[in-house]
Amino acid sequence: VQLVESGGGSVQAGGSLRLSCASSGSIYDTMCMGWVRQAPGKDREGVAAITPGRGRRYYADSVKGRFAIWQDNAKNTVYLQINYLRPEDTAMYYCAAASALVPPRLVFSETAYNDWGRGTQVTVS
Repeated sequence: VQLVESGGGSVQAGGSLRLSCASSGSIYDTMCMGWVRQAPGKDREGVAAITPGRGRRYYADSVKGRFAIWQDNAKNTVYLQINYLRPEDTAMYYCAAASALVPPRLVFSETAYNDWGRGTQVTVS
């Protein structure tokens, strides 16, 4: 599938953003969809994931309580709400989809995903 992210921007600390990931296909055809971010000079970090079929949600410890992931089946879109933004949240945020079953212990691993969007930049000052 093709994935297109949107919603990034430059915001002040404490602000909020809502990122969107639109899929070219039905999100039910994926086993897991995740958001992975990469800050300058750092490795990619999985921050949230959702299993479209069961609606199970997963969050990295670093974002629990501030990030929320959900899906809109009619729009084949997955969203990531980011609240209480911090400078350390500055990164390129990528949406990814996995066509194979992903064990919970691997939902934050980039190797679990086979399709990727081009990313949307989030900058927090």
